[in-house]
Amino acid sequence: MKKIKQVIVLFAALLLIGGCDKDFVEINTDPFAISEIDLGLLFAGSQGADMGGWESEHTIVQHFVNPFNDGATLAFNFNYNIDGFQNTAWGEYSGSIKAFVHILHLLEGTTDKINLQSMVRISKAGLFMDMVDHYGDVPYFNAGLAAIEGEESFYPVYDDDEAIYDDLYNELHEAIANLDPDGDFVSADLVYGAHAYYPTSTAAAQVEKWKKYGNSLMLRLGMRYSKSDAAKAASIVSEAFNGGVMTSNTDNAFVVYDGTLYTNGANGGLVNNQPKFYYAAEPFVDHLKATNDPRSKYMIAMYNDPGNPLGTLVPDVDLADQYGVPVGIVRTLLPNAPYRGVKGQGFDYSQMNVNIMASQRAPTFALTYAQTSLLLAEAAKRGWIAGGDVAAQQYYENAIRADMNIMSLYLSQTGSSLPPVSVAEQDAYIAQANVAYNAANALDLINTQYWVVCIRNGSEAWANFRRSGLPALNRNAYDNQLLENGGNGYVHRFSYPDAELSQNKANYQAAVAALVGGKDDLVNRVFWDTP
Repeated sequence: MKKIKQVIVLFAALLLIGGCDKDFVEINTDPFAISEIDLGLLFAGSQGADMGGWESEHTIVQHFVNPFNDGATLAFNFNYNIDGFQNTAWGEYSGSIKAFVHILHLLEGTTDKINLQSMVRISKAGLFMDMVDHYGDVPYFNAGLAAIEGEESFYPVYDDDEAIYDDLYNELHEAIANLDPDGDFVSADLVYGAHAYYPTSTAAAQVEKWKKYGNSLMLRLGMRYSKSDAAKAASIVSEAFNGGVMTSNTDNAFVVYDGTLYTNGANGGLVNNQPKFYYAAEPFVDHLKATNDPRSKYMIAMYNDPGNPLGTLVPDVDLADQYGVPVGIVRTLLPNAPYRGVKGQGFDYSQMNVNIMASQRAPTFALTYAQTSLLLAEAAKRGWIAGGDVAAQQYYENAIRADMNIMSLYLSQTGSSLPPVSVAEQDAYIAQANVAYNAANALDLINTQYWVVCIRNGSEAWANFRRSGLPALNRNAYDNQLLENGGNGYVHRFSYPDAELSQNKANYQAAVAALVGGKDDLVNRVFWDTP
């Protein structure tokens, strides 16, 4: 834990030094010209940036709702173009993206840190994949270079989103190939290093994990092309699969927290700020109940007072007692029939379980074996890897069991006394008629499970929902704004931050002009999101 504190302090210091690009030209001393800098620690301080967030993306896919918000999540689903709800991902330009670019710059010409370099390239690719998935065209090839190249890079152009994806594939392909089992061991690596939850102690063991992670990320990238370019999707998916993807939960890319010095900040709002704001959404709760999902007790709960959930010593996790807030109903109606009414400081509905999955001690995940297995199930069903429906069913069931087994990690990290999901519960769940693999509706089953699995990662849930169109959710009908300009009632991209208009005006305007109708709105689509 002392090392984690050093990571945070070092990373914060470096960002403070290089935090304002325009001041850089006025400083004579290069803030990164440090004679002895542990780049492994700097890398560790930047890990976790692509582990997903809680709010906006989850409301789009109807995992949970925020009835008290009068902005973008008004009427319980993200449906208004509000800058503050869309600029979080963009903040990575001054955070992890800048750090990754600087690490790679400092490693140029070196030969003794090939594994660190490859890990940074893989992590950077994952982060930019998320950026493209949110916004479409974004600064990429010149991003993060201002503190290195000076004023000429203050105003990066927005690169074509499809061209970025092409380069992300190249980055993953090369970085995975460059990982060397006889090379450097990056001890500080929070995901697979010496202090990870499942630690490694040799370069060979660490490289094996990173190869699986890199190939699993490549699989995710390849599957994004499923509607826009099936042949390309099949080629990338095949390469990733043959290269070796995640095969167990010990391969998961995640970080853990001690709950005091190092906490899960994404859960802060659910626990500390205004917990009464957040409730499970009716479509998600109804699905858990319809399938008698044993994971529900770790995900959602009923509390005596929604404004102080931690004040409830024993929350009600009985699935029969759970109710989700309807989508598209304004909060002024909730106190009255036919709705469940007021309870304490909030409403009489289920909330995210702040004792377990929404705890500040809960781990965060960038990519899991369960997600990977579900993508393999779809790939097998589509004929992009061998095995057809037989293999697809096996991958599908493996994914469900893997995700249920992850709950044991939550229990150990949060100190919960709830029992883990038993093998008998797993068997019973998979055997249900509305869960059991069925070739006729396999894609629906697979992607609905992906939606459930991604309760820990709203960004990925939203991306896969756009890619697959599944599960078949009903749009928020509170207003028709998302039906304008060719929209189908759902958010398909985030608009660019308002600050770009003043800070990078010419390039921002060029990027907006490239959008359909020249509109920086929520209904335009990234290149792979075809109707």
